[in-house]
Amino acid sequence: MKPARESAKYARWFVAIGLIALAACSKVETPAQDGSSNSILKQVLQRGMLRVGDCLSFAPFGFYNKDGQPDGYDVDLAKELAKQMGVKLEMVNTTSANRIPNLQTSKIDVVFCNFTRNLERAKEIAFTNPYVVASEALLVKKSSGIKSIKDMNGRTIATVKGSTNGDEVRSLNMQVKIQEFDSSQAAILAVKQGQADAMIEDNNFLAYQVSLDQELTVTDEALVPLEYNAFGVKTGDQVWLNYLNLFLFQINASKQNVEFYKKWFGQAPRFPLNQRY
Repeated sequence: MKPARESAKYARWFVAIGLIALAACSKVETPAQDGSSNSILKQVLQRGMLRVGDCLSFAPFGFYNKDGQPDGYDVDLAKELAKQMGVKLEMVNTTSANRIPNLQTSKIDVVFCNFTRNLERAKEIAFTNPYVVASEALLVKKSSGIKSIKDMNGRTIATVKGSTNGDEVRSLNMQVKIQEFDSSQAAILAVKQGQADAMIEDNNFLAYQVSLDQELTVTDEALVPLEYNAFGVKTGDQVWLNYLNLFLFQINASKQNVEFYKKWFGQAPRFPLNQRY
């Protein structure tokens, strides 16, 4: 028979071992700290539907084709993204002015819409890596005699609400009148009908417009530094941002993005995606 003191010692050991075993069996899982559980990526996969905001009045980036269906360069990119994710696609018609509000109110998961990255917008949303690069030029009627921005003193330039174009014109410190329109098509129509003398916009977009109307032409100049356009997403979702950046990396590495661009603009991209200073 063991002494009482030794029996008590063994008893304490058994209690300690039991507590350790109990703790092991009742281990509480620590919640993920990377934000993946709340990411839009997970929401899209669970929903089975990707909602892409795009300006469907901005051909050839986005427009409605003869069958009334969304079409264009951005739409092809959106279709490929949905395909890679294994989900259906919903294209949500968006304007320059409501791109950010639609993101912030979760009406869309990501916005394309020829979205130029800048610090002011980055205060409200996050941007992916660039997917297309452009500069700015003027769309004018051939009969106008306008050859460059220097010919615009005392004249009217059409811009689109919510775009950076108005600010770019103001930075030139010229005596010009800025007239804002709700869409790019409305601004183009203003030039055609003589309500505005010129429209300022990305040169690749304007080159496409000239191909549709031989009475129009584009000035041969770069009014601002190169603009790197990207996808816009809500801030604070690094998981979704990482996924979209990897998607862009893959379609650029495979040259699929170049093929989409050639399909809609009739030529290879004029400017490289790697940033130049």
